[in-house]
Amino acid sequence: MSNPATDYSLQDPPKIPFEPLIERNSSISEPTWVRWSLIFVAILFLALFLLLPLISVFTEALRNGLGPYFAAIVEPDALSSIKLTLIAAAIAVPLNLALGVSAAWCITKFEFRGKSLLISLIDLPFSVSPVVAGLIYVLIFGRQGYLGPWVMDHDIKILFAVPGIVLATIFVTFPFIARELIPLMQEQGTDSEQAALSLGANGWQTFWHVTLPNIKWGLLYGVLLCNARAMGEFGAVSVVSGHIRGETNTMPLQIEILYNEYSFSAAFAVASLLAGLALVTLGVKSFLEWRYGDELAAGRKH
Repeated sequence: MSNPATDYSLQDPPKIPFEPLIERNSSISEPTWVRWSLIFVAILFLALFLLLPLISVFTEALRNGLGPYFAAIVEPDALSSIKLTLIAAAIAVPLNLALGVSAAWCITKFEFRGKSLLISLIDLPFSVSPVVAGLIYVLIFGRQGYLGPWVMDHDIKILFAVPGIVLATIFVTFPFIARELIPLMQEQGTDSEQAALSLGANGWQTFWHVTLPNIKWGLLYGVLLCNARAMGEFGAVSVVSGHIRGETNTMPLQIEILYNEYSFSAAFAVASLLAGLALVTLGVKSFLEWRYGDELAAGRKH
């Protein structure tokens, strides 16, 4: 027979003292005044450097009333700039969507030589000035560029036309979708895809029914950010557009021209419309986070 004094299975498990741990944790927590001070500084910073300038734009745009405001919006050059901005975004975003998904899939699902170089190239538009990006296309397609004579011989217009604006926009906005998807797909791994392939699914079926549902929210975030950046691009587009009024001016370029001509009311009217488009993008993003927050969190845990 076992001795009750030495049979530890008959004894109650030792109790872990929690009180010293609680005291230790409470000793390193921040005082209340520190937390509220940090919150106040953050709110003050956002109010002064983000909210106040945004309110000022709408205030200046509506200073003379709704009549002059809408007159500035429907002016032919302004309408042309709005149309061109939407066209450039409508072309650049889907192309970046396809390129970004392909790059993220390649980097996260395969191992190959030059993988780190590919990642560096994806980040290149983040480190290169947009003005330099525009000059790159001038160097390639300009009159004295590498492909300039061939482009002129075939009567193809790239610079100072819509194709050049679209190319510059694609360059500066390319990383947004890829960089949103790469860490998400790396976190999810390849177990789901391998399981689908082992059950007889082909590559397209695996992507459509397994990969895409897992990355759809990250993909949507990337598209929203890419679209906002495409509509607000200034530097690269300014170099390749030629500033032809009514033809190659996007909304940011139109704002600059109006401001330089001291048409402040019209400039702020177009600026408010551009800011409104950005706010709509932000609102869609916030709504999706609020409406599908649980599903988004679950998707990121896969």
